[in-house]
Amino acid sequence: MNKVELAKFKGYAASNVLAFVLIGLNKLLLHDANVLIYAEFVIIPMLMGVMYAWFTRKYGMRTKTLAWASCVNCFIAIVLSAVFLREGIICLFIVSPLLLCFILLGGLLGRHMFRRDNNTLNISIISLMLLAFVADSLSTHHYENEVTDTMVVKAPPAEVWKYVVAYKRNTSPNKYWLFKAGMPSPVESTVEGYYLGARRKCIFSNGYVFDEKIVTYDEGKNLTFDVTHQPRDPEIMGHIDILRGQFLLKDNGNGTTTLVGNSWYRLYVFPVWYYDLWAQSITRNVHLRVMEHIKQLSETR
Repeated sequence: MNKVELAKFKGYAASNVLAFVLIGLNKLLLHDANVLIYAEFVIIPMLMGVMYAWFTRKYGMRTKTLAWASCVNCFIAIVLSAVFLREGIICLFIVSPLLLCFILLGGLLGRHMFRRDNNTLNISIISLMLLAFVADSLSTHHYENEVTDTMVVKAPPAEVWKYVVAYKRNTSPNKYWLFKAGMPSPVESTVEGYYLGARRKCIFSNGYVFDEKIVTYDEGKNLTFDVTHQPRDPEIMGHIDILRGQFLLKDNGNGTTTLVGNSWYRLYVFPVWYYDLWAQSITRNVHLRVMEHIKQLSETR
């Protein structure tokens, strides 16, 4: 192993050790250990890039070379997260673009810092990043959102209602690419009775069951249910809680029904500007799969 290869190896090793030390420190500082905060996906990857740049500072890494090194560093971090943090494959796939971008950004920043050879400036920048990390770890993190989808069903509300409360198993192929990739999709809903307070179950393709309780039962118009228990899973379901679901039915007066699906959820992963895009997409496609199944059952009565 020549000097350049040794420097790269040290950069990979040191940056990932740093990341795991900071993640451990973060868990000690956090109010809620289940939350994955902004600092873990932005500040820590940037510090990884800076650390790598410091070990390779003598060899004048070109941008193309640094970009490839960032990909390698990101891959190592992903593998270590799968092994030691027990993150799921789909979850790691979702997070990898974010990690890669900020590892590369940190590498470019580090290359510029160490090329100027200004120790005062370099220490100031790193100190600010560590200060931001600590401040974020000590902050309270809470985010909830709602997703709404609408579909017209060519059947009257009374017919649609039969399949809103509970529906038989959906055997149609998945359309959404994440469902095709292995993320669990909704396939069946069961209920113990058609009344307020009844227990309901939403069953997913991998056998996971979401336990629910009907909190609004307005026949032919409004079914609202709270999620009382959901499985903890290393995929995205381990980082989001579905709080409540709702189906609203509106009689269009022409033999058709406007079916509205609403879901409320809480995110445990930040930054929101990135992860909520995924959460909305996943929630929307859960809606659409269920609502399209209800539509098919209602229209082929």
